[in-house]
Amino acid sequence: MKRTNAIILISLLTTLLNAQSLLQSGPMLGYSELREVAIWVQTTNSANVYIEYWQPHEPEKKYTTSDITTEKEKAFTAILIADQVEPGNRYQYRLVINNETVELPYPTKFQTQPLWRWRTDPPEFSFATGSCAYINEAAYDRPGNPYGSEYEIFEAINESKPDFMIWLGDNMYLREPDWNSWTGITKRWTHSRSVPEMQPLLASAHHYAIWDDHDYGPNNSDRGWWNKNQTYEAFQLFWANPSYGIGDMKGVITQFQWNDVDFILLDNRYYRTPNKLIAENKTILGEQQKQWLKDALASSLSTFKVVAMGGQFLNDVGKYETYSNNGFEKERQEIIDFIYKQQIKNVVFLTGDRHHTELSVLEEDGKPRIIDITVSALTSGAGHAREEANNLRVEGTYTNKHNYGLISFRGSEKDREMHIQILNKDGQLIWERFFQREK
Repeated sequence: MKRTNAIILISLLTTLLNAQSLLQSGPMLGYSELREVAIWVQTTNSANVYIEYWQPHEPEKKYTTSDITTEKEKAFTAILIADQVEPGNRYQYRLVINNETVELPYPTKFQTQPLWRWRTDPPEFSFATGSCAYINEAAYDRPGNPYGSEYEIFEAINESKPDFMIWLGDNMYLREPDWNSWTGITKRWTHSRSVPEMQPLLASAHHYAIWDDHDYGPNNSDRGWWNKNQTYEAFQLFWANPSYGIGDMKGVITQFQWNDVDFILLDNRYYRTPNKLIAENKTILGEQQKQWLKDALASSLSTFKVVAMGGQFLNDVGKYETYSNNGFEKERQEIIDFIYKQQIKNVVFLTGDRHHTELSVLEEDGKPRIIDITVSALTSGAGHAREEANNLRVEGTYTNKHNYGLISFRGSEKDREMHIQILNKDGQLIWERFFQREK
């Protein structure tokens, strides 16, 4: 009898270990809506995966997503949709691989957005943000000191308990062996997404993303990047955004609303004119995306409008890859003039790329205030000790160490307030600022 029990126990442990060993990275929460939630996962080999979920007060009433068999051609990734949910609820969930539950040493919970409009003031919420996440791999990194460090920042972000996170580009760094092949691109994504410190954060906060040059292609790459369709396809496999483009417009372009705030996510690479090209009417966004941005801002009824893009928008000094350099100044001014003419208040640009963090504010009498929150870097090389020039920087906000942003919205709909916190790798406050809703 004892031998039989031992055999059963060994068999059970072997099965569980097999299921555990098939998990490469994730699960990661993607977009959250009132009626559905996306959950991403990657396996090490082809496997059947699904999510089982339930409300904590009704653990006996379980729901499941449809199951998907992961494939090598799709880097063994899957996006699973929880579509038996109700607004404003929190759910526990677990990942099932080949019909065996994967046991994880951290909480796995997701939430649906609340149905608040015409009923209450908008609920408070917070989101984390940052850019430039370099994960070392010595065999393929440049010689010398490692460029990436302090991965514990992902644990600090998780401990801040944001409702969601917006990744602002350079979310991983393609290297020379990666750029030109599907194998290289997916291997780089797989390596970067699998860092252990990141896993609890992936599983507990919802995630949205844009890209910048390093997860799009080589350094400073633009619309001429020959392999952009493969990196675009890989982006769609490794993020669970609400969309990957709008209508027939390609790119990592999407929009979502969280409570009373609109989030407009832009692509600053797919349509970008080469920096060194001598031409009139140079563009970062392309005409179609630029018009969509204007339409989205003009039609928004939200208290704040947050526009996420890879590079700095407001910085008015023509140096490095900002909107004020390389011939893009005219387009920058066109967008500012549009916001002024249409009297669109509470526009906040959320940007990355620069390997330092700073807050920029453009204020002119009788015109709406425009804010640009630049947050960088998460784990890649931090910026120079000497502050770069920026005439619109708010004094005391330049930060050149690894950091992330935690942005909260609170108060009544009429008197909504945005609270910006910049925190270091250990979750300690570096600086904070408050902005009341302009009426």
